[in-house]
Amino acid sequence: MPERTPDLGLPPAPLPQPNDASAEAEVRLRADTVWTRATASPGAAPGILRVSRQQLRGPSGRVAIVEACRTPFARAGGDLKELDVIDLAGIAAAEVVARAGIDPAEIDLAIFGVVVAALHAPNLGREIVFRAALPASLPGTTVNLACASANRAITSGAEAILRGEAEIVLAGGAESLSNVPLAFPKRAAEKFMALARARTLGQRLKWISRFRPRDFAPVPPAIAEYSTGMTMGEACEKMAKENDISRRAQDEIALLSHQRAAAAQAAGLFTGQVVTVFPPPRYDRPVEMDNGVRGESSMAALAALRPAFDRRHGTLTAGNSSPITDGGGAVLLMSERRARALGRSPLGYLRSWAYAATDPGRQLLQGPAYAAPMALERAGLRLGEIDLVEMHEAFAAQVLSNLKAFASPRFARDELGRSAAIGVVDLDRLNVNGGSLAIGHPFGATGVRVTLQLLHELRRRSLQFGLITVCAAGGHGFAMVVERE
Repeated sequence: MPERTPDLGLPPAPLPQPNDASAEAEVRLRADTVWTRATASPGAAPGILRVSRQQLRGPSGRVAIVEACRTPFARAGGDLKELDVIDLAGIAAAEVVARAGIDPAEIDLAIFGVVVAALHAPNLGREIVFRAALPASLPGTTVNLACASANRAITSGAEAILRGEAEIVLAGGAESLSNVPLAFPKRAAEKFMALARARTLGQRLKWISRFRPRDFAPVPPAIAEYSTGMTMGEACEKMAKENDISRRAQDEIALLSHQRAAAAQAAGLFTGQVVTVFPPPRYDRPVEMDNGVRGESSMAALAALRPAFDRRHGTLTAGNSSPITDGGGAVLLMSERRARALGRSPLGYLRSWAYAATDPGRQLLQGPAYAAPMALERAGLRLGEIDLVEMHEAFAAQVLSNLKAFASPRFARDELGRSAAIGVVDLDRLNVNGGSLAIGHPFGATGVRVTLQLLHELRRRSLQFGLITVCAAGGHGFAMVVERE
């Protein structure tokens, strides 16, 4: 039987003449081909959740990131498969506290993000307290905002500091997609529950006899929108078509990500960011680097890959989509006053952030295009004043869709109610050391990586301002501006 092509709500074949624009042309010359609401009225941006302007200076000053690190990011089923989400987050958390050289008793709060929680220990933030040998009196909590979960953990910690409720917060996130909990069909689950409640041998044998081979086939986890039923890949394929994103441009972005990440690895730029991991059971094989980077890739090799989500007309492939990945990361936040008292030179400060949400049935991963203008406005900055941009790469098409929206006067008018676009992001300022397409995307940890990577590169280049953006399930978008002294 031929493989069924997913119904993405797209026009039937034949499709319009395929777009063969380059990545640069997509952003600079074709910005107004990005989707907008035809019915939007000037000054309105329907469906966008806006949050109030933040005053990012509390009773103890600004919020500083004084230390941060992450594990290597490894493809699921590979180097880190023996470590669960608690292991991965715990390794990063313990390393951050050790590097900071502070008394763990001084930490006021632990907040961690995860998307697929461990069923045996769903409150990751609390389990990290014990795994990292921190005082049992330290409260720990867990957040989930899909791919922006670590960002949500960081900003939640920052909010506690700004309110004067905390001076030091441990935040981060992790994901072990090698160890995703499996579910069984409802009929099988009911039998298992009845078997567990059985009190006599006869009752147990009765329920055992009712099992059928199909009952032991687990239901594979689906990373899909509950409201639409579409997977991330299907939704992004829809975006690529509606926004007229070319296959060539997607492959160029993917190749650039791999080449830059490979160059950064070769230059040792990640050495201070990544903590070496010794996986069980032997603990004698160090994992020191991200293992998804393919510096030897080429446009020809990427062009040879088949579409992954829409086999007939698609442009998204395994090569221009982020891989399924394991990893964890952590940051240590301090009030500016406490950091100065301890003689710490922070990696940087949080200047502003913003969250936005749109209809997930439309442009699922376009959230950064709504969040970034708010974050910039709150920071009192223009896009042209931003030195480096770190944009999470779920898919190359998602990156290009958001970059086109940034540069589109029509998008600014119809979606944001603005008189002008926020501007063009030069590719030489974007993800300069590679992104999620190459390094990988452990959902709950990516927010740490983009923050850590950006702050280190700003320091290395002696630059001041950086912009982070992350798309997330549910139509969410996140953006944050960081600064150095």
